[in-house]
Amino acid sequence: MIKGEERAWYTAFKAKDARFDGRFFVGVSTTGIYCRPVCRAKLPKAENCTFYTTAAAAEQAGFRPCFLCRPELAPGTAPVDATASLVHRAARLLEENCGNEQRLEELACHLGYTGRHLRRAFRAEYNVSPVQYLQTYRLLLAKNLLTDTDLSVTEVAMAAGFGSVRRFNDLFKKRYRLAPTALRRQTISAKIQNNTITLALGYRPPYRWQELLDFLALRAVTGVEAIRDGEYLRTVHFVTGEQRHVYGWVRVGHRPQSNVLAVTMDSALLPVLSQLLGRIRLLFDLYCDPDAVYEVLASMNSIHPGLSVPGIRLPGCFDAFEMVVRAVLGQQITVKAANTLTARLVEAYGTPIQTEIEGLTHAFPSPEDIIALDGSIGNHLGPLGITRTRADTILELARAFVQKNIHFNLCAWPEMEMKKLMAIRGIGSWTAQYIAMRVMGWPDAFPHSDYGVKKALAPRTSNEILALAEEWRPWRSYATVNLWNSL
Repeated sequence: MIKGEERAWYTAFKAKDARFDGRFFVGVSTTGIYCRPVCRAKLPKAENCTFYTTAAAAEQAGFRPCFLCRPELAPGTAPVDATASLVHRAARLLEENCGNEQRLEELACHLGYTGRHLRRAFRAEYNVSPVQYLQTYRLLLAKNLLTDTDLSVTEVAMAAGFGSVRRFNDLFKKRYRLAPTALRRQTISAKIQNNTITLALGYRPPYRWQELLDFLALRAVTGVEAIRDGEYLRTVHFVTGEQRHVYGWVRVGHRPQSNVLAVTMDSALLPVLSQLLGRIRLLFDLYCDPDAVYEVLASMNSIHPGLSVPGIRLPGCFDAFEMVVRAVLGQQITVKAANTLTARLVEAYGTPIQTEIEGLTHAFPSPEDIIALDGSIGNHLGPLGITRTRADTILELARAFVQKNIHFNLCAWPEMEMKKLMAIRGIGSWTAQYIAMRVMGWPDAFPHSDYGVKKALAPRTSNEILALAEEWRPWRSYATVNLWNSL
């Protein structure tokens, strides 16, 4: 007989409640299969169910993933307390870099902890080791590719981060009790058409897709990004661990009936698939728990009815350097003017690429591209209409990226990184908060001096706005998006 929390989980499982999707997984002893809470298969008896907080824990217990509900499509989670946040960030770094042989000690160092502490925290939070979590993620990514694409088994193994096909086959057979080719025979595979691959990324509903798309459309970088027919498109540039440059494009659409985003990409990006998917998850805030956010921010409706709505998402970024440059160029000018300056920068110093998609013509300049410019940076960027002060700031940011003096992606202590940012001439509180919000994915950033924030909360003073925002912790970034959307 199940008790307490497990009884609540079984109730959510019985109701097929999408709000719990990704929060737990259900192992069914009579079938040896584990499912998502939204699985539409026949409901098993409660006494045959065991509940796990991660797919990795379910697999370590001997269960294989369900072919019907496909656990690889479950959305992730974004806890905010210290230990859970550390483990969550570590898990996302493992997912993004599953194709690289990054040592755990290096990952822990990036997060500001020892490898021993990270292993202990990982085990306490997820009931599995980091290595076991990584193995499960690789297997689920491979399962996704086997199901939704017509890639060869060798291509699937390499894209999912396995060092060899033999290693992939052995672990797949051990965990899933069938060969990769047998799985493909049991599923209907979508063919790769016109050298593209399409995969699905799940989210937890509700999801305010149109508001997010409108936000991105208003700030789209000409030549790099486009919004067309309700979809987001952009160019892509990655540098692999072997220092090979990979270029391509990606398109993201919404499938609300399935609670997923459809990600279609150039097949040339297959070697950097895990990094690409990680960037998409950050850009579209797929780890968000909308109910947890709305529970806190519903109080905003006392200021103005409808100010806070369920399902709002925090616009992230795809390319960190692109976003910090965009933030600097957007200081104290209109969004339209910032778009013009950014477009000129891309035209002058971006890398031209062939995408066969109208409007996608360049990859954004890399930090190395900016540093490599001869002579004074002002002489290069000044003719584009960029002031010398901002040009100098962009150069210093490029150096920070190359020298890794500031951690921009999934940093452990955003407040500390913001202080480093503000030590750079030309970076003030607003810019640092904006970068923390969109680049670092920090849910509690609050650019209180922002024009839109002040306008939405007029006639309150800055001190009154800060005091009011204390009620919105730890989701002040989402509160900011609500305020912007109200305008």
